[in-house]
Amino acid sequence: MWESVLPQEALVMPAELARVDELLDDPAFFEPFRPFFHPTSGRRSIPMESFLRLMYLKYRYRLGFETLCREVTGSVSWCRFCRVPLGGPVPHHSTLKKITKRCGTAAIDQLNRALLDKAAANKVLKTNRLRADTTVVPADVGYPTGSGLLARGVVALVALVATLHALGLARRTKVRDRSCSVRRRAHDIGAWLRRRTDIAKEEVKAVTAEMAGIAEASLAEAKKVAANARRGIRRAGDQASGKARAKLAELEALIGRLDQVVAQTRSRLGGEMPEGATRLVSLHDPDARPIKKGRIGKPVEFGYLAQVVDNEDGVVADHSIEVGNPPDGPRLKAAVARVKAIAGRAPARVTADRGYGDAKVDADLHALGVKFVAIIRKGRQSAVRARTERSPRFRRLIKWRTGSEGRISALKRNWGWSRSLMDGAGGTKVWCGYGIFAHNSEKISALIAEKKRPAGPTAPSTKRRRACTAGPPPRSQPPPALPLPA
Repeated sequence: MWESVLPQEALVMPAELARVDELLDDPAFFEPFRPFFHPTSGRRSIPMESFLRLMYLKYRYRLGFETLCREVTGSVSWCRFCRVPLGGPVPHHSTLKKITKRCGTAAIDQLNRALLDKAAANKVLKTNRLRADTTVVPADVGYPTGSGLLARGVVALVALVATLHALGLARRTKVRDRSCSVRRRAHDIGAWLRRRTDIAKEEVKAVTAEMAGIAEASLAEAKKVAANARRGIRRAGDQASGKARAKLAELEALIGRLDQVVAQTRSRLGGEMPEGATRLVSLHDPDARPIKKGRIGKPVEFGYLAQVVDNEDGVVADHSIEVGNPPDGPRLKAAVARVKAIAGRAPARVTADRGYGDAKVDADLHALGVKFVAIIRKGRQSAVRARTERSPRFRRLIKWRTGSEGRISALKRNWGWSRSLMDGAGGTKVWCGYGIFAHNSEKISALIAEKKRPAGPTAPSTKRRRACTAGPPPRSQPPPALPLPA
């Protein structure tokens, strides 16, 4: 009824959304979500065709879940794109969050694979040239300091213990509220740091040691609460609420992480820097790690290491997220093997930066069927290798490789890779995976539409135009006589 009342111009979707809508109208994109829903029992969920289109709009326009649902409600073209009836209810933002977390990495990995398979089936997935590069996907954490982690950990312990007491668990186990004490000392550290003297540094260390002692006292009491609460839940059996079990598990996890923070702080005060591979930088995101990538503005970033492999059309053919800072070289072979499995053939040429420069990496890629590898090796090279790296073919591919920096910059600027708003390694993989899904959907839909477009009249080539206009133009009349000088 509403479509018959509205003018035709209001029912037309933008060209980009029309292309993506046609691309996603394929049952293959719904199969990754089928194992997570029972066909007959349970509450009814939203259609997956609506969920996929809503997630595309979220990452395409960098919207939050609540803002996304509000904007779709007020837009006729977006409602038509998301397959929401005009005047009908838009899915609630909490439903989108639950589906995103419930399906996890398995669904998004299969979804991106189905998207690349569709591109390969339509013969728009080029593998003539591939380039790889790594970057850091920052976690949703502030700059971690020992005093800051101690203060937040003590405050969170007090809040969780109060919640367990309110649920009727371990009520007789008393815990002193030390949140005001630890916050006051954290404020004192900020005041001393502004002085920037050697005496101030020593005072900061002394205050940090006091905070570590406060955290240890709170941990001792919280461990007693956790033991008594566990005993109460065991006695209650099936009568124990799910919230009580969840809060107890959260308290036990926080106790273990705060224990590690106290150990790190004691080690740092003793003059020994904790190893970055195991150092805890966040209480709510324990998988995030400090990573050095040599950036001048940000020498150390806190998050996860990501690898991006794209082709000459800008399609991300492969991506991966790793915890910590593993070496780049061994990861390239696995990425190229995955691209080969999707495309059905090995890439012709592969390039990457100096971080991948190793003879074994070149040998592994040649074993996969790659014909030419352009990666500058580390260290001093032989005369033969130097001539190879100075060859025109090698240098052209290396110059093309620099475009991977722009691709990563675009992913961070436009597709959600600037910061992961989901905790943990699994959450970061899901967050970045949906960003890649939205990015590739836009690219692949444009390539398919370009391929289907009928070819128009071919314009004459540039060389032909130069040949036609070369030389003086023909003259049908004699040139005018020049005036004689006075």
